[in-house]
Amino acid sequence: MDTQQLIPHTDPEQEELRQVRRAARMLRRKQQHRARILLWSAISMCVLLLGLTGFIYLEIQNIVAKNSANAPISGLSCDSMEQFGYHIHVHLTIYIQGKLVTIPQDIGIASDGSCFYWMHTHTDDGIIHIEAPQKLHNLALDDFLTLWQVGFASLNFPPQMTQSTGWQIFVNGKPFNGVVTSPLHTEVTLSSHNAITMEYGSPNPPPDLFYAFPANLPQ
Repeated sequence: MDTQQLIPHTDPEQEELRQVRRAARMLRRKQQHRARILLWSAISMCVLLLGLTGFIYLEIQNIVAKNSANAPISGLSCDSMEQFGYHIHVHLTIYIQGKLVTIPQDIGIASDGSCFYWMHTHTDDGIIHIEAPQKLHNLALDDFLTLWQVGFASLNFPPQMTQSTGWQIFVNGKPFNGVVTSPLHTEVTLSSHNAITMEYGSPNPPPDLFYAFPANLPQ
């Protein structure tokens, strides 16, 4: 005897409910997947922004550190290029207890060569280069000496410079006509090709009457 397979009766309302639930589950999965994508995108963006922020912060710190290291001293700025709006040269000779003091090269020049102060030395022969954007009437010897002390003391800065007594200063062989205290606080104005002699203690040689500047440094 043949047997006939019986197909269970399906309730249309139940079937519709199952389809609704199935669709809801699929929608939740899609929403969860989309949420995970958004979450990881947000995390990646945060990491990128943090990295960029850190990089910018370090760059700013480097710039601040560099600017602080080469900050203006006694009104003298440190520019990335040498200035030639006002360009003169003077010569400085220093005697301490009769001994000639070497004035080192690179006073006023950043150690990495990134900038030049308006007063600086290229050699150790005592020639001071004054190179500013424009003529500055108040540039004086004490500005250079303060620059040497504050920014470049490691370059053989004489500690006697801080003494308020015992100094004599001569300009082209003639005694300075102002009040001489510490050279750091004695304003000796400078003109092109001045020969400045500073003497501390005794005995000291006669002051320079002039200095024979090289031909490439005309007056």
